[in-house]
Amino acid sequence: MTKKIATRDAYGATLVELGGKNPAVVVLDADLSKSTKTYDFGQKFPSRFFNMGIAEQNLMGTAAGLAAAGKIVFASTFAVFGTGRVYDQIRNSIAYPQLNVKIGATHAGLTVGEDGASHQMLEDIALMRCLPNMTVFVPADSVETRAAVLAAAEMDGPVYIRMGRSEVPVLHDEASFKFVPGKAVTLREGKDAAIVACGIMVNVALEAAETLAGQGVDVLVLDMHTIKPLDVEALVAAARAAGAVVTAEEHSINGGLGSAVAEVLVENYPVPMRRVGVRDTFGESGKPQALLEKYGLTAGDLVSAVQEVLQRKFK
Repeated sequence: MTKKIATRDAYGATLVELGGKNPAVVVLDADLSKSTKTYDFGQKFPSRFFNMGIAEQNLMGTAAGLAAAGKIVFASTFAVFGTGRVYDQIRNSIAYPQLNVKIGATHAGLTVGEDGASHQMLEDIALMRCLPNMTVFVPADSVETRAAVLAAAEMDGPVYIRMGRSEVPVLHDEASFKFVPGKAVTLREGKDAAIVACGIMVNVALEAAETLAGQGVDVLVLDMHTIKPLDVEALVAAARAAGAVVTAEEHSINGGLGSAVAEVLVENYPVPMRRVGVRDTFGESGKPQALLEKYGLTAGDLVSAVQEVLQRKFK
């Protein structure tokens, strides 16, 4: 059975690892440390951990100040609070001056589950990728999350790391996995169509590709862990090789991965394309898997999307 680990758990463990290696690493949280998994860092390094309370705008402002003083700051809260509520602070106090703040946002997407629409952030990739100077990571599993956090700590400037609440399958081998910011990972080669996915949808894309292989359809799967800067070279190569593209994200189809991929392809190599994601609506309270099914984010939905673009490809 495939091992499952929540990306937020990997985030917390990696912060502790970083804290032991680099005394410049500081962690801030907004009274959610047990949920965001920054609690362990606070226990291990209490002098470098600050619970800012339910005051997210102050959290980002303080993070900016600490970064300006030379610290590597990880500012953590739920994705809905860490982007929408604090957009002005991120824009003017972090992104504009290019400060060394890493926003560790957990509980993104529909799989927050029963917390419902108020907490199911489906617009955060769109908000963050449109900001100049901001790097955006959406890791697919615990291994990729650890690598993304370590990479963010080494980078100079703001980084947004999007993570989830639920446990997800471990897809990568930690011993051999190589994470390069801005470079997609090809998980499966294929010549008939390409699925470009991020976050939890990478595993779903692999499941869909396996189903399609049984139907004689050869699907390329790209793990697009970096939404900004987007790997233009890999995208164009995939479009050339496969001739049709489907994107998959646990996010609104407006402004997220699908939009980013469409922007690149329309300027470089247009092919039949379909975006799979939440279609311009809010979520609702429910079990994570039931929500993914209702909003069309399953392997079956990806299979249908690939079949649809294949029909257009051959017209």
